[in-house]
Amino acid sequence: MSKSIGPAGRWGHPVFLAQTISCGDNPWAMKRILFLCMGNICRSPAAHCVFQHMVDQEGLSEHYEIDSAGTLGYHEGDPPDHRMQQSMRRRGIPIIGRSRPITRQDLKDYDLILAMDKDNLAGARSLAKTDAESAKVKLFANYCNEHDEQEVPDPYYGGANGFEHVLNMVEDGCAGLLQATRPNA
Repeated sequence: MSKSIGPAGRWGHPVFLAQTISCGDNPWAMKRILFLCMGNICRSPAAHCVFQHMVDQEGLSEHYEIDSAGTLGYHEGDPPDHRMQQSMRRRGIPIIGRSRPITRQDLKDYDLILAMDKDNLAGARSLAKTDAESAKVKLFANYCNEHDEQEVPDPYYGGANGFEHVLNMVEDGCAGLLQATRPNA
């Protein structure tokens, strides 16, 4: 997937457009985006919270439906991990959402499902019944401009620095995603 450079965004990141998301002929159509990691308590809820915050700050909330899920249901109903919550609070990012597992219906309902790593990518694609559903599932890191990693590492078993690194990657990728999906992008 090639990236093209665009102007610097509101969040201070140079914008490299990994992919522009289209929802038919209407550039103002609602865009439904689901973030995906293993347990839905660290990486994907962080991306959900960060992206929702960015969308709200830009006044674009009516153009997006944003959620997150996990490939496993171990933590179903739980809020984001307390360490990720601490990192997000330090940056002024509101904490939203509860853990839930991905469903077959998500592949029908969402325009884009962004997996945090290749295992999550494979897990989500294994639920797909059509090529179109499988094509909706992509790696989140494709939207990062300042980080070269292909996957967002799982910080769950690491220290506080791991959560900060993941949040840096998430902010970077969400800035690129917002640029690529904003109405009239």
